[in-house]
Amino acid sequence: MRKVAVAFSGGVDSTFLLRVCRDTLGKENVIAVTVKSPIRFEKDLENVKQLASDMGVRLIEVEVDELSDERFTKNDELRCYYCKSIDFSKIKEVANIHGFEVVVDGTNYDDVRSDYRPGIRALRELGIISPLRDSELTKDEIRRLSKELELPTWNRPPIGCCLATRFRYGLQITNEKIEKLRKIENYLEKFELTLDRARYHDQNTIRIEVLPDEMNVILENRVDIVNFIKKQGFKYVSLDLEGYRTGSMNEEIGGSKK
Repeated sequence: MRKVAVAFSGGVDSTFLLRVCRDTLGKENVIAVTVKSPIRFEKDLENVKQLASDMGVRLIEVEVDELSDERFTKNDELRCYYCKSIDFSKIKEVANIHGFEVVVDGTNYDDVRSDYRPGIRALRELGIISPLRDSELTKDEIRRLSKELELPTWNRPPIGCCLATRFRYGLQITNEKIEKLRKIENYLEKFELTLDRARYHDQNTIRIEVLPDEMNVILENRVDIVNFIKKQGFKYVSLDLEGYRTGSMNEEIGGSKK
């Protein structure tokens, strides 16, 4: 493997992978490819640009509209599979146009051992290589190695990334609903929470997840938060007492509570 395109989100895993590829192959043999789409946050794109610039790696932005594909918007249990198929088909196409036949991504070893990840099947079908997974590197190990490399992402919480993960399965995903969620999560940023998610359960109900030791922030600002969310058209606003965990929407279909 002499030239690689790294699918780059700016998270802990793909940032570590990009750095290792650059150090191993040289920056002239590595490109970072990131997806710009309506289901992602603009702030994440700015973070991606800064990280790639700091590493001196060329960044290519790929515009994708998952909302134009009804397989994705129907939001069944294979939503993530369709999303990865759409995004990585485009990433692979653009990488090949620029002379990079090998595409790698930041899937780690934990990802294949827990939770519900149908998107991994799409990566396998497209021939995407996952070096961190193949090396059996866990998230904790990647954070430790990132710290040794002095990467700014080593202790960062998970990025907001895909807003589609906030929806209960079976609930149709539309641009209008995505924008409501974006407004709510952007609003919650003002409270400087370590992590927060607004889960879209139905047309009336939003469930907020934060870390257990930060629930008091939500309660102290309860009136303002409820009023803001109700202005977006919801009737009920709940605080999940179990607290933030990745993949919580997968629990009702048998996913983990990681």
